[in-house]
Amino acid sequence: MLVFPNAKLNLGLYITSQRPDGFRNLESVFVPLPWCDAFEVLPADAASLTLSGIPIPGDPATNLCWRAYELLKADFHLPPVQMHLHKAVPIGAGLGGGSGDAAFALRALADLFELNLSPEILEDYARRLGSDCAFFIRNKPVFAYEKGDVFEPISLNVTGMGCKVIYPGLHISTAEAYARVVPRAPRHDLRTSLAQPIEQWHELVSNDFEEALIPYYPILGELKQALYNAGAAYVSLSGSGSAVYGLFPGRETLPKLLLPEEFQVWDGVL
Repeated sequence: MLVFPNAKLNLGLYITSQRPDGFRNLESVFVPLPWCDAFEVLPADAASLTLSGIPIPGDPATNLCWRAYELLKADFHLPPVQMHLHKAVPIGAGLGGGSGDAAFALRALADLFELNLSPEILEDYARRLGSDCAFFIRNKPVFAYEKGDVFEPISLNVTGMGCKVIYPGLHISTAEAYARVVPRAPRHDLRTSLAQPIEQWHELVSNDFEEALIPYYPILGELKQALYNAGAAYVSLSGSGSAVYGLFPGRETLPKLLLPEEFQVWDGVL
């Protein structure tokens, strides 16, 4: 079985308070981004996970796809499988690529072995792998809060909107990013702000990590300005960085930017 785990974008991201469990409460709107990895799982004589594409640091035994298999295997006694992950979504970019891989692995394993798990049950498994993994089970725009793993539907339609995502090759760890952010109450109600015309979003919708990270990584601010100069209606850092994206309503042909060769760029339509 072959699936293509996608990434996500954050439309607004507010870090609102510190939790007793050490995590932070947040508010954000998650939307799917069709920048995809590839994941294949097949029955095998022995369980294994192989990797290709962008190098993934660490022991493969700690990879979220392997952990997804082990999680289901503990409850359903799954037979051995051969899994392969081809990584294309940048790591440490704030795009949720690893979380998407984990959720799609859960979904693929459940389908392959006909486990008949509801989306609610799969979301519960996904939450045990990472805070935003559960989003990728249903993979639809949501208002996310608490740790980013509790969702409410949102009537937001960005389908067909042109989008350019730039990853400048900076791996910003989640731990570093959160260490630089001071929790605070949101300056604007996010759902109300996103209901306004997109041309007003730059005044109403923000990502708290920008204020915390741009002084240390000026390229992030430079990319924001470059995308606005190229005609984007709204530009933001995604997640805790370091990918910066611009939205271009009604434009399928996106402007070219002169960028260093090591930068990765995704152009497409949401």
